[in-house]
Amino acid sequence: MLLTESLPELSRDEVVRYQRHLVLPEVGPDGQRRLKQGSVLLIGAGGLGSPAALYLAAAGVGTLGLVDFDAVDPSNLQRQILHGTTDIGRAKTDSARDRLREINPHVAVETHETRLHSGNALEILDGYDVVIDGSDNFQTRYLVNDACVLLATPCVYGSIIRFEGQASVFATREGPCYRCLFREPPPAGLVPNCAEGGVLGILPGIVGVIQATEAIKLLLGVGETLAGRLLLVDALRMRFRTIALRRDPDCPACGTREITQLIDYEAFCGPGSGPEPPRSTASDEITPRELAELLARGGEIDLLDVREPYEWDIARIAGARLTPLSDLPEAMPELAPEREMVVYCHHGSRSAAAAEMLRRAGFRNVRNLAGGIARWSHEVDPSIPRY
Repeated sequence: MLLTESLPELSRDEVVRYQRHLVLPEVGPDGQRRLKQGSVLLIGAGGLGSPAALYLAAAGVGTLGLVDFDAVDPSNLQRQILHGTTDIGRAKTDSARDRLREINPHVAVETHETRLHSGNALEILDGYDVVIDGSDNFQTRYLVNDACVLLATPCVYGSIIRFEGQASVFATREGPCYRCLFREPPPAGLVPNCAEGGVLGILPGIVGVIQATEAIKLLLGVGETLAGRLLLVDALRMRFRTIALRRDPDCPACGTREITQLIDYEAFCGPGSGPEPPRSTASDEITPRELAELLARGGEIDLLDVREPYEWDIARIAGARLTPLSDLPEAMPELAPEREMVVYCHHGSRSAAAAEMLRRAGFRNVRNLAGGIARWSHEVDPSIPRY
């Protein structure tokens, strides 16, 4: 426990601002000073990071760090409440910093406009008291978990898809870590992200606020956190339940401690990460520019779009055929296995799974469009709407 003499003092404005905290016996002046001295790093300034950051800033957490490399897109505004219409096109870290300073000028906001990877994660995470993981992909989740275990920093986990969410606290001194729950990542393309599967806009607000609550309890040292429990949220039925978790003594991160440095998480969570041996390689992909050049030269290529019909209505590549991934097995007899084929989806995950499915069925000349139609719009045809 920190000595109260070492804690920063509250200004007159802060005393007024945090009055409702100060009257809580579990917080009080000393607790508010601990929050002022505390620091939280948020991985992602998107759906989960938005409500978490807003409430942490309002609560008076002294230093907030934000890691994000993306720009604000119109499709973000349905759920990423840190950003507004006038922020479209701005870096999310810039938009978030300005909004948080407006919420509370007493909070220091540190921005890291970069993609988190094995080469920079330990340096960025080091020094923060708590990390909130608001990422939407397995590569970053395993990276953040392993970095938090190595740094002995609590990680507040959250994830969302469609109408369901999860939350927990990992990498505490006695509790389990993310790898205790999910030893291996699922096969690439099996689990959709929010861009592919959709998400109820208010759901990240629910889960993100839970993450902020856990972070504040960790900083204050009060209450019972979600360490050792996984909270499951079913927003469609408005049901909450918890599952007990235990540290796995054979966990390579927090159990045997065989993970002593960060690994290549793209390879760990890539197409060959599941139980099947890897079949897809870089040669099985084609970039948008390469595809555009082939089409411009008159190449005879079958374009297969494996997205959902509502996505097809928003945007499509001319000449493509729509066959949703779930319908692909039944549609295979209608496809020509001898022809050159390029498969695409929104960002490339579903189409990678579709390409692998086709190869196993005997289609030998199949390539996945790297980055999907989103990258095609960015690099080849900006007139195609991005969503």
